[in-house]
Amino acid sequence: MTTCKMLLTVALAIGSGLFPSAMPLGKETAAENDIRNNALLQKSTLPFEAPDFNKIQPSEYLPAIQYAIAQNRQEIQSITDDKRTPNFQNTILAYEQSGVLIDRVTSIFYSLVGAHKTPEIAETQKKVTPLLTDLQNEISFNKKLFQRIKYVYDHEYATLKGEDKKLLEETYKGFVRSGALLSDEKMARMKEINSRISELQQQWGNMLPDATNDAAVWVDSKDDLAGLSEADIAQCKKDAESRGSKAPYCIVIINTTQQPILANLSNRELRRKVYEASVHRADGSRSFNTFPLVVEIARLRAEKAQLMGYDNYASYSLEKTMAKNPDNVYAFLKQLIQSYAPKAEAETKAIEQYARRTMGPDFQLQPYDRFYFSAKMKEEMLSLSDDEVKPYFNIDSVVQNGVFHAAHRVYGLSFKERKDIPTYHPDMKVFEVMDKDGRPLALFYTDYFRRPTKRGGAWMSSFAKQCGLRHQKPVIYNVCNYAKAPEGQPTLVTWDEVTTLFHEFGHALHGMLSHCRYNTLSGTAVARDFVEMPSQFNESFATVPDIFDHYARHTVIGQPMPAGLKEKMLQSINFHSAYALGENLTATCLDLAWHMLRPEEVPDAAHAAEFEQKALKEIGLLNAQIPPRYSTSYFNHVWGGGYAAGYYSYLWTEVLAVNVADCFEKRGVLSPSVGQSFRDKVLSRGNTRDQMQMFTDFTGMTSPDASALLKARGLE
Repeated sequence: MTTCKMLLTVALAIGSGLFPSAMPLGKETAAENDIRNNALLQKSTLPFEAPDFNKIQPSEYLPAIQYAIAQNRQEIQSITDDKRTPNFQNTILAYEQSGVLIDRVTSIFYSLVGAHKTPEIAETQKKVTPLLTDLQNEISFNKKLFQRIKYVYDHEYATLKGEDKKLLEETYKGFVRSGALLSDEKMARMKEINSRISELQQQWGNMLPDATNDAAVWVDSKDDLAGLSEADIAQCKKDAESRGSKAPYCIVIINTTQQPILANLSNRELRRKVYEASVHRADGSRSFNTFPLVVEIARLRAEKAQLMGYDNYASYSLEKTMAKNPDNVYAFLKQLIQSYAPKAEAETKAIEQYARRTMGPDFQLQPYDRFYFSAKMKEEMLSLSDDEVKPYFNIDSVVQNGVFHAAHRVYGLSFKERKDIPTYHPDMKVFEVMDKDGRPLALFYTDYFRRPTKRGGAWMSSFAKQCGLRHQKPVIYNVCNYAKAPEGQPTLVTWDEVTTLFHEFGHALHGMLSHCRYNTLSGTAVARDFVEMPSQFNESFATVPDIFDHYARHTVIGQPMPAGLKEKMLQSINFHSAYALGENLTATCLDLAWHMLRPEEVPDAAHAAEFEQKALKEIGLLNAQIPPRYSTSYFNHVWGGGYAAGYYSYLWTEVLAVNVADCFEKRGVLSPSVGQSFRDKVLSRGNTRDQMQMFTDFTGMTSPDASALLKARGLE
């Protein structure tokens, strides 16, 4: 008997609980003993039942997940074997209460897959992914289970109320959208598609970080780094040492197309190398090529949509969002494109003309020049440089005196660092979050610094979601990818990184302040084009004077940013802002273009780059000066994450966020009563009611005002 089968057999034999402590040790098999002692399967004794990373061993993840899968199978079988007439209690609630263990174990495991994927974790992921996909297929296409769910939906939906009604609706519709009403033949094909997409996304998740790491640009001489600050040069040296010292210095590529370091790098040839390394990291020009994965995923998604009766994947995906369909999304985007295009053209022309003053009248601005000359232009026009501002943005002050302080002023929360709670990496910190009445509310972990084992980008997730039914308080974490200063020096961040800290904490607040009965509905479990609203709204606090002055203090002398410098810095936020909007619009339209295709229309890998160019040209966004924020070959949100046909949501929810911020401004931007209203009507509600209704409940607006977006970005 294989280890896998043995563990499944053991799990099935002992039922839904962990091994009883009274079991005679001498009669246990080796497998039973391993399960008994597996830290992931033991109830944590830490506050909030936080994962005990001091006890959890990497080798324990696979058997723990295997055990939890077997337990979940038995829980589902218990529901389907029930001879009683299906009702909300014995079917919907029983289904909601199943899977607690697998939720807990996989939440911990996948936190490491994203943020600390060691070779052992990567190897475990290869084994775990097909097991979890098989389980999901088994549940999604379990006819007996769905028949019971459908019976309850047909007979009780009209009489249920509140969260019970919403849970029934989400459960039933979730099964339908997964294919529960398909014929046997189509259902079998859907299972195959789900399994293959899962395999491809795992391959993507392994390849893209490797490609990004491999794209790092090695530099032999400090002279080539002219224009960078001493701190940035020291970081390049540190990055080289951590990557094998192939040269004295190394410029690490981050997840986006444009690289912020280009704003200060004087060496044009090196700028070109860095930019080219970024855009070609995974298109086959170098050592890695994700296009074969991309086109197969796109083709399978298109086929999946057709099986479900939709013309394309975008139509299938958008049905469950606020936007509802591709036509509404395109109408929204074209309105923005029409207003943006002349601003972008004027911005590019102004930068090129400025560059020609020093580079000569024949100078042709290239995309790798844009950040550099824009920064020089800003410095001259506003008498402002990044080096002047950066000393005021110490990451510790931004977090504790900015992000946390805003949450205290608006929501009454307080934060206490807990050094006694273990983490999966020494760079992390843990904070206990107390509510306004002093009662414990949540645990919050921070993991801000980049390392080779972490994928690019920034995100929020949880080790445990808030759930009244499970008596579970939220255990939330934020992850970023900032360069950590050398030992003994403060880590200083850019303004963009400041806003990212506020952004990701907005997601964290959405999880922490959740007050829902059911796990399925709690926290950030909302429509994709609503989930970014609380996070984008939270960015607005970064510029509120009382908050800004509280955290923007010189890292050495502790003084607040002088009024003159502060005014110039805040003016600079929207300097040349057409670029930021343009790179988002192009990425958004690229995402939609791929997911508007029928299976037979998806190009082969050799023509994927050509398709990208064609798609952008057709919508009027093909502009070498303003490339997509993420190009097809490294668009992780779409091919590796959950944003397929949904990247538009960042712009869509920015409109909602600006509208909400305007309401705060009018009613009292740091008013606890306004904060409590937003908490009661939006942040605490999860997916317990229609999201547009939540927006209306707080703002009083029956529909969002899209014109506010361009004004907020300084483009009107």
